[in-house]
Amino acid sequence: MHDIKFIRDNPEAFDAGLAKRGLESGSADILSADAQCRALGNEAQTLQASLNEASKKIGQAKAAKDEALAAQVMQQVADIKQTLPQLSAQADEAKAALDATLAAIPNLPASDVPEGADEAGNVEQKRWGTIPAFDFQPAEHFDIGAPLGLDFESAQAVSGARFVYLRGQIARLNRALGQFMLDTHTTKFGFEEVAPPLLVRDEAVFGTAQLPKFAEDLFQTTDGRWLIPTAEVSLTNLVREKILAEAELPLRFTALTPCFRSEAGAAGKDTRGLIRQHQFDKVEMVSITTPEQSEAEHERMTAAAEHILEALGLPYRRMLLCAGDMGFSATKTFDLEVWLPGQNTYREISSVSNCGDFQARRMKAAYRPAPIDKKIQQKGTRPLHTLNGSGLAVGRTLVAVLENWQRADGSVEVPSALRPWMGGIEALTPA
Repeated sequence: MHDIKFIRDNPEAFDAGLAKRGLESGSADILSADAQCRALGNEAQTLQASLNEASKKIGQAKAAKDEALAAQVMQQVADIKQTLPQLSAQADEAKAALDATLAAIPNLPASDVPEGADEAGNVEQKRWGTIPAFDFQPAEHFDIGAPLGLDFESAQAVSGARFVYLRGQIARLNRALGQFMLDTHTTKFGFEEVAPPLLVRDEAVFGTAQLPKFAEDLFQTTDGRWLIPTAEVSLTNLVREKILAEAELPLRFTALTPCFRSEAGAAGKDTRGLIRQHQFDKVEMVSITTPEQSEAEHERMTAAAEHILEALGLPYRRMLLCAGDMGFSATKTFDLEVWLPGQNTYREISSVSNCGDFQARRMKAAYRPAPIDKKIQQKGTRPLHTLNGSGLAVGRTLVAVLENWQRADGSVEVPSALRPWMGGIEALTPA
């Protein structure tokens, strides 16, 4: 949600941010609606003040036994009581319309986010690892995984397209990957492990900005709740409608959960394999912090995701997304793309975003700044900054392990860092 005060004070900067995202300027219409909203609100307040004053005059007139004046003022009160509800309703309607407009506008990109309309404008920042050289033609994960327990056919019969059964060795590897990530983030990077709800209400999904714009990407239950598309929704809303003390910050949460996405806009994309599923496991990281800390926290979270890839020996590159390729809530995003030998390309495995105060305003989440010293308490509250990122998508990591650690005989070596979570197993072998 955008700060209307910022738009009033900085209309040119607001329009420049929208233009960077490839959107038309919107400050003029927003400020016009804001002016109308404030005018109606002021008129309603003035009328309410008149009602209060007139109500006092009735008593005064009756005390002075001036029945004529009392009758005249009583008529004024009756007229105001008839008009005020209508005016208040108009003011509320105007405010709701303005809020809806602001809620439909994506976050403004940070100043160091590059220009660009799509992924072609993304900027590579670093590469890590050596792309493996095979003395055989590397296979894609669905061919490698089939003899190891990757079962798409049974899932197709039970659930339809974009579902999978993970069986036997593959199931164990998938579980080990999730536990390895979760344990690493909690013990090495100080995230608090959370087992969050998988079903949430409208308010929660609005708070992280999946609603109202992206409703078609979600699954909804018959009682109106939503299956989470990512644990970001549940974790970020832990601070919903709360005022935190600055001393409590930063808060760092992580969770391993199933995620559910309709993939409404992905028809024809990645129809084979695990890359794009309706249901998948993901380890999510969420940080809640102050504006002064959020940029450093963004780097820290990205480093945590990179550590997982490096520990598993998976070559990757870090991309700074351009304005046109960023998500709706983000002001700045790093994508980590892992090398997939079977596809002979890099594919996204993690997206780590700084959302600034965009989500916090939607959730009404704030913090109270620490005193400057023992005698001087800073006044008021400030919106929090929220960040989120994959640490990592478990299914896509499974894909990367299968393809990067495959052998000519169809077996797959288990990365050494993962073996403690695999009971010491060093390789998966075809049944």
